[in-house]
Amino acid sequence: MRVVFIYPDAGSQLGFNYGLSHMSAVLKEAGHEVHVIQLCEALEPLPDKGGLQKRVASLAPDVVGFSVVTNQWGYAEKLAGWLRETTDAPLVCGGIHATVAPAEVLASGVFDYVFTGECEDAFLEFVGVLEKGGDTSRIRNLGYLENGEMRLNPVRPFPDLKALPRKDYDAFDFQKIIDAKNGWVGLMASRGCPFKCTYCFNHVLVKKYRAELNCSFRELNYIRHFPVADLIAEIRYLLDTYSRIRMFIFDDDLFTYDANYLQEFCAAYKETCDVPFVVNGHVRFFDRTRARALADAGCRIVKFGLESGSPRVRKTIMRRHMSNEEIKQAIAYAKAEGMHTSCFVMLGLPGETIEDVQATIDLVAEARPGRFRWTFFYPYPGTEAYRISEEGGYIDYDKKETLSNFTDTSCLDFGAEQNLFLSKVGKIMPWFVNARAGFGGSEIYREKVDELLAMDASAWEQREPALAEEERRLSEEMIRRGESHYAVKYNPFMGVISDYFLTEA
Repeated sequence: MRVVFIYPDAGSQLGFNYGLSHMSAVLKEAGHEVHVIQLCEALEPLPDKGGLQKRVASLAPDVVGFSVVTNQWGYAEKLAGWLRETTDAPLVCGGIHATVAPAEVLASGVFDYVFTGECEDAFLEFVGVLEKGGDTSRIRNLGYLENGEMRLNPVRPFPDLKALPRKDYDAFDFQKIIDAKNGWVGLMASRGCPFKCTYCFNHVLVKKYRAELNCSFRELNYIRHFPVADLIAEIRYLLDTYSRIRMFIFDDDLFTYDANYLQEFCAAYKETCDVPFVVNGHVRFFDRTRARALADAGCRIVKFGLESGSPRVRKTIMRRHMSNEEIKQAIAYAKAEGMHTSCFVMLGLPGETIEDVQATIDLVAEARPGRFRWTFFYPYPGTEAYRISEEGGYIDYDKKETLSNFTDTSCLDFGAEQNLFLSKVGKIMPWFVNARAGFGGSEIYREKVDELLAMDASAWEQREPALAEEERRLSEEMIRRGESHYAVKYNPFMGVISDYFLTEA
């Protein structure tokens, strides 16, 4: 069978789809032919209707599969509509959006099937049954319409990571991805997360699997690791096969969770290569011992989910049970071992006030991570945070449908005053942090911030387009003065400390 996967990644950061790469490897191992079409402006211009139809038709697929996150759903639906006009191949939708909103996907009328959950085994069975002309209706993880009603089969247990073949990088234009990402290459050492943060899909997935498999969290085996030996072999393969790799970045939800696995990996990695790497940590699963092992193995950056500086927001809205002191201590552990730190920050959470946003700014200013990346909260369907947003009357549904990312603006409505405040912080958050951080140039940034805050909506609309250039010039002035400061670097929603970017090789 010839399978064509469509990976919509438009208007967003360039990504690599780990699920599709494993899916492709599983299918090829079974003798099927696979092609992946990744649609992202960072790789090539997005196709028009005729261009996509012609490209897919030239591959003569037996099945067309889409992997879709919620932000890309509107685009994916349009693409599937285009293909529906020119192919008789079944159109299938998977990914997290299909998992949390299968009824919406099927109701669109452009997809024949949905797959929910992790589907390497399920999709392989589906393709095999189709090839033999058999009945697909009882395949687990599969959903479809029957007489206008949704039939959603229960999931099967999670795939055994030890049994999966190595990801299929050849299905993607992987060297082009490496170059477009300036030599940064993503890896995954594990799947799953032990936490139940309201804004994340993990708690939705766990609830679904536990209900349909009738098992406990422990029996579910949600948190799984690839064997260290397999991970090291994959790293060697990448270094032998591709060029210009400058950094490995581990995209696991929580790389530092299992201390024993971390120690085993670090010992093996430092004997394998000297390419620096980046990991996601959690402040409650990060200590001096972990920091030392990571630094010794060549870890350059540890990323932490700070999310909000308001303890009230973290506890009651996000279900992130950690203190500001624990956050500052984790950052200090990493700094003490010479590692750069990065913090994720969310703006515009349901129930958040202007004072809560200011608390986030203050915590970043006090903790002084090496960098921070800010985004607007996005209510993903099926999550607890979506329910909170909906019940609070915050969601602007029309605006939500137009968003392809969560970095440009918020789809929540807090009223004119707070909306304007969030727009200002979301545009130039480093100025707000610099103003509170006690740097030598903080007074200059305070004056800038006060000026922005005094603007009404009309004045802000006129000033906003020039801020990027103004920020660049102000940073250059701080550099000439020898003053530490955060500046917008690498992308429009990341503030990086000058002590780092001035010395970065």
